[in-house]
Amino acid sequence: MANEIQLQCVTQTSVRTLTKAQKRWRLAYLSIYFSNTMLSIIKVPKKLTQFPIATNQSELTNLVKNKDLEVLGKLNGVSGVAESLQTDLENGINGKDVERRKKVFGSNSYDNPPHKGFFYFVWERGFNFTIAVLLACATLSVVFGVKEKGKKEGWYDGVTIFVAIFSIVTVSAVIKFRKEQQFDRLSKKLRHDIKIDVVRDGKREKISIFEVVVGEVVFINIGDQIPADGLIVNGNALLVDESGVTGESEFVNIDAIKNPFLMAGSKVVVGHGQMLVISVGMNTDWGKTMRTGSITSDSDKQTPLQYRVRKIASSIGKAGIAIDSLLVAVLVIRYFVVNKKCENRGHENNGRGKGTIASGILFDPFIRKFVEAVTTVVVAIPEGLPVAVTLAIAYSMKKMMADGITVKTLSACEKIGSTRVICTGKTGILTEGEMKVTKFWIGLDLIEDDPCKVVDANVLEVYHQGLGLTPANCSPTENAIFSWAVSKLGFDIDKPKQDSVILHVETFDSEKKWSGVSIRKTNDNTLHVHRKGAAELVLEMCSNYYKKTGIINPMTDDEKERFRKIIKGMAASSLRCIAFVHKLKHDDNGKTLDEEGFTLLGIIGMKNPCRKAVKEAIKTCRMAGVDVKMITGDNIFTAKALATEIGILEAGPHVSNNGEVIEGEEFRNYTEQERIQNVDRIRVMARSSPFDKLLMVQCMRKKGHVVAVTGHHTSDAPALKEANIGLSMGVQATEVAKEASDIVISDDGFCSIVLGLNFGRCLYSNVQKFIQFQLPANVAALIVNFINIASAGGVPITAIQLLWVNLIMVTFGALALALEKPTKQLMRKPPVGKTSPLITNVMWRNLSAQCLFQTAVLFTFQFKGRSIFDVNERVNGIMVFNTFVLCQVFNPFNSRKMEKRNVFRGLHKNLPFLGIIAGAVVIQVVMLELVSRAEHMEKLNKVQWGICVATAAFSWLIGWVVKWRGSIWRIDGGWWMMMMSGHAQPTTSPTLADQV
Repeated sequence: MANEIQLQCVTQTSVRTLTKAQKRWRLAYLSIYFSNTMLSIIKVPKKLTQFPIATNQSELTNLVKNKDLEVLGKLNGVSGVAESLQTDLENGINGKDVERRKKVFGSNSYDNPPHKGFFYFVWERGFNFTIAVLLACATLSVVFGVKEKGKKEGWYDGVTIFVAIFSIVTVSAVIKFRKEQQFDRLSKKLRHDIKIDVVRDGKREKISIFEVVVGEVVFINIGDQIPADGLIVNGNALLVDESGVTGESEFVNIDAIKNPFLMAGSKVVVGHGQMLVISVGMNTDWGKTMRTGSITSDSDKQTPLQYRVRKIASSIGKAGIAIDSLLVAVLVIRYFVVNKKCENRGHENNGRGKGTIASGILFDPFIRKFVEAVTTVVVAIPEGLPVAVTLAIAYSMKKMMADGITVKTLSACEKIGSTRVICTGKTGILTEGEMKVTKFWIGLDLIEDDPCKVVDANVLEVYHQGLGLTPANCSPTENAIFSWAVSKLGFDIDKPKQDSVILHVETFDSEKKWSGVSIRKTNDNTLHVHRKGAAELVLEMCSNYYKKTGIINPMTDDEKERFRKIIKGMAASSLRCIAFVHKLKHDDNGKTLDEEGFTLLGIIGMKNPCRKAVKEAIKTCRMAGVDVKMITGDNIFTAKALATEIGILEAGPHVSNNGEVIEGEEFRNYTEQERIQNVDRIRVMARSSPFDKLLMVQCMRKKGHVVAVTGHHTSDAPALKEANIGLSMGVQATEVAKEASDIVISDDGFCSIVLGLNFGRCLYSNVQKFIQFQLPANVAALIVNFINIASAGGVPITAIQLLWVNLIMVTFGALALALEKPTKQLMRKPPVGKTSPLITNVMWRNLSAQCLFQTAVLFTFQFKGRSIFDVNERVNGIMVFNTFVLCQVFNPFNSRKMEKRNVFRGLHKNLPFLGIIAGAVVIQVVMLELVSRAEHMEKLNKVQWGICVATAAFSWLIGWVVKWRGSIWRIDGGWWMMMMSGHAQPTTSPTLADQV
């Protein structure tokens, strides 16, 4: 008691000693603490009242992350978690609860990394070496201009350079920003295209992956992406790939007892089932990975073409630095020589101060000329080349997307144009994908009448049982079988499920080519096994066969041979053959499906008509030097018949004897050396597995080919990743296949692949055209300005004028040539190799001629213009500049066609090109008018304008003559020389690869 009284007194004393400020701080702290405590108390009951689960969201997340069976057991297993989440595992959630579940548990969306804004690209473009030098020179130009000409006029040149720099940086930033926006839209489109099946209110429906909520019952099938963290409710032979989440490459077996945990972002490799969602969005490991930005777009990565173009610009930049160094040396020598002469004159005049004054007078012009020289040379470096490539790639991506070709990686946009080999599947790509049953055999009888009238009812009942319970997917083959069964056999899909219990399921596999199921009938407790699959393979499991009367006959060797001939005959007519077999078992083991003792129910033949334009598309590929190989799971006779029909094979008996048609097993059993030796000759691979496709891709890449491969199954993912260009089929493809691919073809058609080839070649060609357009201007300006500065100390084309030319070239030139559309001529040339030079011999010839022409024009106008045209120095300078700009306006016409003399063919169809060129001319005229008024200079009269235009237009004649007399040019490694004799024999014409 005494202690309590003492403690109370001490407390009261300590309280009394607190100042007012301290009391206020304590009161504020207690208020905040009390508020937070009350809020935490309020929040928990809200969640627990709505969903009385015995754990919180973080523990649910850790449950899947740690795969903790002990915690799951405490929650009474999957059924206990479902009950806490108010989920009926049979009927799913109540559709009206979706918004409430989102508020409580969050939505299935991810916090994407922040997008790059416009000013990011301004900063990136504005702060490099070239721009830094230009900014420094512009600053010095303003300083010395004001000092020399006064504040009223001295700032003009420097500020103009600042404005030009700002314009170039802005244009470049806008182009890159638009490309980034385009890539973001593409990424969103790909993400939102994912649809999944769920159960709500007892009904199965498709929803977006982002609409999934906690408590959802989701159907998962082979190839699907797991949309959220969850627990398996039921499943058959379920294997998932968790490498995208955990980094482990081995597939994980999902089992309701040992491992029921499913992680968001993983992929279903084998099997199917249902899952209960327990964590979504940012509450999953996949969401946290997305938030950290480890999964980002590759829009910042340099493509091979961008790298090569930057290398060219860098080489010219190094040449510019070397020229700058020479100019500095020349100017320094001239300064000291002239300064020495002035000093000598000063001594002769006995005026010691005059030499010093002369030195000061000479120093300022020296600095000004030095700045002007450096600026001029730096501006002549082709910084617009990388911008032109970016613009061309962005334009190609946009046009390809408009035609249903979604490019996921920038490099694929250009690599597809270099494709040498296309490995394509058959169903849905070369064919329509809408199959139809046209032949039906029971035993050795072809059923042409109504099966329900001529086939025994017991046989039809066994058929119904196998059709209704054997695993199926949404492939064209399965759809055709079900459609035929409903219309011809009176099939009811629900009845077999009501009369039987499934014991074991084996899903279809590309290796074994069949699927199967074992069931127990509820009325008599008998055990039945059903299989369906590739007819010639399933036939080998049979020892008996049904007749249409319902009698079961033993299958003799002769009768089995007759069945083989029936299958071969249907295959030769391009029919896909599917056999149905059945066996009644007398033991209780339903977990294993043996492979003998079956009874053949029947064989169906399905016709899959070819796509209308596929034959012409394959012919186009051959003309373009692209080899098309068909890799299919069909038997060798079906594959050969179809390949002959569409033009992959030539008709004739020689085909099967020269190695053009092969089975996957035979190719697989070759040694590596034999595969590499024979792979070029193979055109059709039948009865192939995904591993065979992967082997073929690897062999062709070892031989140096650029390979494109199509795929839509999950098992195609390795081949899609291994190929240079992976093409997934948008309609049929699983999410695994789409993720592994570089390009998604929306309509699944082979013609779209050929269109993509043409776009890729057009992109490469347009970049070459821009290089051929820009380099003559840069090189001519460097040569002329260097010689003038070294000899006379002045420049015919100032830094401001060169910046203006660069602006015109970067914007108008790049736009005009990047918007060139694909032409049929591009598909009449072989593909450009990976190591082929970007600047070909033909380009060296053309740009050398234009460079010589522009250099000659500039020298002539600079040194003889005043006397030839009878004008003063200022007007002559304007004419030099105007003619140089107009040369860049006319030169794009020459660049449109590298080999064709008629550069105007098809021009009327390219209205954007004409509009851009007209815009450049108008802006040049307006700019000269404004400058003339601002500087109170003489304007060019009509005659002078006519001289400028005619001189620039003469470049068309130069281009025509060079292409006409192209044989007199011999170019080796970029150096050109003129043959001495005009009567010399023409050299070998450039190869087709050089003309791309």
